Amino acid sequence: MTAFFALTTSLLWGLADFGGGLLTRRTPALTVVVVSQAIAATVLGAIVAATGGWSEAGPRLWFAFAAGLAGPIALLSFYKALALGPMGVVSPLATLSVAVPVGVGLFLGERPGLLQFAGIAVAVAGVVLAGGPQLRGAPVQRRTILLTLVAALGFGTVFALITEASTTVTGLFLALFVQRLTSVAVGGAALAVSVRRGGRAVPEGGFPWASLPALAFVGLADVAANGTYAVAAQHGPVTVAAVLASLYPVVTALAARGFLSERLRAIQAAGAGLALLGTLLLATG
Repeated sequence: MTAFFALTTSLLWGLADFGGGLLTRRTPALTVVVVSQAIAATVLGAIVAATGGWSEAGPRLWFAFAAGLAGPIALLSFYKALALGPMGVVSPLATLSVAVPVGVGLFLGERPGLLQFAGIAVAVAGVVLAGGPQLRGAPVQRRTILLTLVAALGFGTVFALITEASTTVTGLFLALFVQRLTSVAVGGAALAVSVRRGGRAVPEGGFPWASLPALAFVGLADVAANGTYAVAAQHGPVTVAAVLASLYPVVTALAARGFLSERLRAIQAAGAGLALLGTLLLATG
């Protein structure tokens, strides 16, 4: 069950990142974050009302609140880093996010077996290579590196926090709702400050209403990924769940290949193969 839900997480996050990256080519990154998260919060609010999720309110919701603070910072940093590029540097560096939940799991006493340790090493190496690390070319801006590291830390923190936010399915819906409300509030405040300083909230042609379905998909896929990751981490070792969930760059690369006809470089294909091998080792270890 851990492997299934963790791999579902990587699929959802990979598609959400692909969609978010495309949207930020035409719409300011902060607007993409706020609108997509607002749509997700609306849907989650309806689910919480329908399932009576408010009965699950308790101290654990502070973890969801903290995840809501870290989430938009991580997303905004990641989208800005992707915009600055090159993606061949940003994508592999972002996978460092796995270090946070794995570190938490080890600190709490989890000790994966030898086969699982091998799977972790192989899978992480595969994810980094699947991102197509840029080994040559012009120097990368320090700002790009800094933004990517901030994003990785933020994503990893959300990984760790959302695991602690609930213990039941209805509680998980409530936790995700609180997380998204917090994200919208933080992102909305940042957007207001940006506009006051002369930034743009929408493209010159106005709000891209035609992109609303894509924005909804990004927001809902992201929140669903948080949910499946929480389930994965609650039903098995966090170290295993975190590594399998971090395979999302492989999905993003394959989506770019399928939808944009981007050719996978040899290093990316090799990385995808290693990631699959690592996944098999983790699932059978």
